[in-house]
Amino acid sequence: MIFLKLLFESFGFAFSALRENKTRTFLSLLGVTIGIMTIVGIFSAVNTLRANLESSVEKLGSRSIYIQKWPWGGGGEYPWWKYVNRPEPTIEDFEKVQERTKLADGIALEVGISGKTLKYLNNNAENVYVDAVTHDFYKIRNLEFESGRYFTESESERGTPVVLIGATIAKGLFPGADPIGKTIQALGRRLRVIGVFKEEGEGMLIDVSLDNIAVVPLNFARNVINVRSFGPSIVVNVKEGIPLDEAESELRGVIRSIHRLSPKQEDDFALNQTTIITAQLDTMFAMVNTAGFCIGILSVLVGGFGIANIMFVSVKERTHIIGIQKSLGAKNYFILSQFLIEAVALCLIGGGIGLFVVYSLAFLLKVFGGIAVVVHFSEVALAIFISSIIGLVSGIIPAVMASKLDPVEAIRSK
Repeated sequence: MIFLKLLFESFGFAFSALRENKTRTFLSLLGVTIGIMTIVGIFSAVNTLRANLESSVEKLGSRSIYIQKWPWGGGGEYPWWKYVNRPEPTIEDFEKVQERTKLADGIALEVGISGKTLKYLNNNAENVYVDAVTHDFYKIRNLEFESGRYFTESESERGTPVVLIGATIAKGLFPGADPIGKTIQALGRRLRVIGVFKEEGEGMLIDVSLDNIAVVPLNFARNVINVRSFGPSIVVNVKEGIPLDEAESELRGVIRSIHRLSPKQEDDFALNQTTIITAQLDTMFAMVNTAGFCIGILSVLVGGFGIANIMFVSVKERTHIIGIQKSLGAKNYFILSQFLIEAVALCLIGGGIGLFVVYSLAFLLKVFGGIAVVVHFSEVALAIFISSIIGLVSGIIPAVMASKLDPVEAIRSK
């Protein structure tokens, strides 16, 4: 009980000293505030960017495997010369994969045609991505409709000239009007609009949003374009509960059999998953987080040096008070705790202000910018821990010096 009483008295002395020297306290807080704000701010910015990028990647299908000519990746070591002569996936490949694959929930052949213009009366929608797909496309992508419906199976098989359009296209071609049932021009043909997707917003990593996409049956597109010229993909959605590695192994065997590859021949196709992209993101964000943490720590250390300097000044100013306290029986740990608590309090207050600034900016971005900033509790706890450690380190030497002062010499210093 005596120890707790002395500890509370130490808190009182420490906060009294902080109140009496407001300008000095403010300047001491500033460095720590900026440092903590930098650490949490960089982590939050990276987390927010990562969440948006992963959301974009997720739209490609977290349980989907893409059978393509080119493997995903790139960079200086990308051996493009190995892949350039590979065959493109064909409709025949797609049909055989459908027949032989047992672990798939849905299989679609997809052909993307970029930079097209859609027309309705005097209105144009430019740079539209036209996606020609087989019927199971709805099993690959989560399609939400603002109005209308998806293709029927007979429309997909017969290649009926119908189209699904994104929200951005609908606003551009039909301002203030219902698009369903209207006829537009695309790919040199007349198409009837049967569905409008809900607005999604643009993706940050790659443009996988449905807002500026027009989806048509592949059997319709085959009569208009040369499918092989536009880099077709066979997309396989793996059944729930089946490991992706197991499904990939099955697909590799099926396609090697379709392409009649001998055991010694390399694959002449690529099996791509979104995990390839997320693995690259993990590496990139680990580097960014490390750099941000180092910058923040340097900022906090600068603030810590400032606090240590202020604590030395504080010990000098209060030397006679320390002498009086010791002459009245104050123990060394009581004097030590006063200055340690003052240093830690400075850092915690500075850290608290830094966190308040970060949360305030996050709130403003949410309200006015529509950006949901991600702030993890673990990072807030880390910031508080760092503040406490910096306070202890900054205050330990001045506190020890103060606790070891001779009471008579201390009183004389006045």
